[in-house]
Amino acid sequence: MAAALFRVKVHAGDKHDRLVSVSATAFAAWVRAKPEQGRANQSMLALLGRRLGVNPKRLRIIKGSKRTNKIVALLGPS
Repeated sequence: MAAALFRVKVHAGDKHDRLVSVSATAFAAWVRAKPEQGRANQSMLALLGRRLGVNPKRLRIIKGSKRTNKIVALLGPS
């Protein structure tokens, strides 16, 4: 069960990793990783996990895994 949903726009292949809040539930992420073999997604999940103070393993991309605009779910405690 998802505890919260977040919208994230990912910009892959940037010079620096950074995450910017657009609103309470929306972010823009710039990651150094290229969008190959899910590397950019993993980098984005790590950034978002650090920002939210949760283990990135609790985050799941539920929509847009192959697009720049994604919806990420924070899974509740199991």
